[in-house]
Amino acid sequence: MKNEKLKIEQAVCLIKDGEMELVEKPQYGYGKQIITWQNGKPTHIEIQSTKRI
Repeated sequence: MKNEKLKIEQAVCLIKDGEMELVEKPQYGYGKQIITWQNGKPTHIEIQSTKRI
């Protein structure tokens, strides 16, 4: 995704080794995204969803 304009209003982006990656949204629109780092670099993404009732 180098040098591309994104037309997304709200998103979380992760840039690792010069490459950009969009982090997926929680399935139901509520939740959290946890990024685990090791040696100064992101290694894992945990996505938790919460369904509002």
